[in-house]
Amino acid sequence: MKKSILFYLTVLTSIITLQSCVTNYVVAEPALYTKEYKSNAKVSPVEVKRLEQNKQILINSFTSEKTAKMAIVNNLEKKAEVIRAIKLSKTIDGILEEAATYLGTPYRYGGMTRKGIDCSAFVLSVFGSAAGINLPRVAASQAQEGERVEKSNLQKGDLVFFSQGGGRISHVGIVENVTEEGEIKFIHAATSRGVMTSSLNDKYWGPKYRFAKRIVTPDLVAGEANFAERMN
Repeated sequence: MKKSILFYLTVLTSIITLQSCVTNYVVAEPALYTKEYKSNAKVSPVEVKRLEQNKQILINSFTSEKTAKMAIVNNLEKKAEVIRAIKLSKTIDGILEEAATYLGTPYRYGGMTRKGIDCSAFVLSVFGSAAGINLPRVAASQAQEGERVEKSNLQKGDLVFFSQGGGRISHVGIVENVTEEGEIKFIHAATSRGVMTSSLNDKYWGPKYRFAKRIVTPDLVAGEANFAERMN
């Protein structure tokens, strides 16, 4: 009996002690920080001004560099145009110099030598020898080459074409000179006197004139120069 009473007292004491521990236990809540971090560093007006100045210097340097490059490109383009103009002039001069060596050569239909030559063979030989330009054999086919040019804009080296009564192109010559008065002189192989110089003001050739073509152009000369440079 005493043992039973002692057992119940021990159990009761343990329960009371456990409740006391639970009651005294407090769960701590985590601390919450709602304030944001802010820097107290300040940039002075002097520093801001210095940064703006550096920025502007950088922008100006880019602008100056771009302007300098554009100036270089423009100068190169101008030099290229001058070079093309010089080459064009030399090519045309070479054609006319070669044509002049044929003066007095007798006319021969179908002929292709200095012993006798016809109009289209004369043009073909001159352009081929002086400028390395290959033209068709007959005048009608040569008339399909190059760029059409108005009579008022004719220059040395242009080709002038003629026909009888508005029919098929049957004759061709090379413009030798355009005078200040606008007279157009051309060199050709005529059936009557062989290679000679005539004028579009002539009563015979004037009415037979049909149109003109420009074979030698700046682009053509520049293309040939570039090809020669690549070959070298």
